[in-house]
Amino acid sequence: MAPVDDKDPVIFRVSDAASFGAAVREFRIRQGLSQTQLSQLAGIHRTYLSDLERGQTTEQLERLVALFDRLGVRIMLAQD
Repeated sequence: MAPVDDKDPVIFRVSDAASFGAAVREFRIRQGLSQTQLSQLAGIHRTYLSDLERGQTTEQLERLVALFDRLGVRIMLAQD
């Protein structure tokens, strides 16, 4: 998944679990964090973070994407 544009801030369009995971991975790497470091900072298990980055579907994420899709709203992630 590539950023929407090449300028700062980096912006990702999220349309499914895979694009969400790619954005999380890219933002983590840009901040110089390992999966272990980020999972500790976020209070989540490292394997959960790994699953997210690999685009593994989570019911909650799929529901959110479907909800916004039905509303005609795009989900965009941008780094400050």
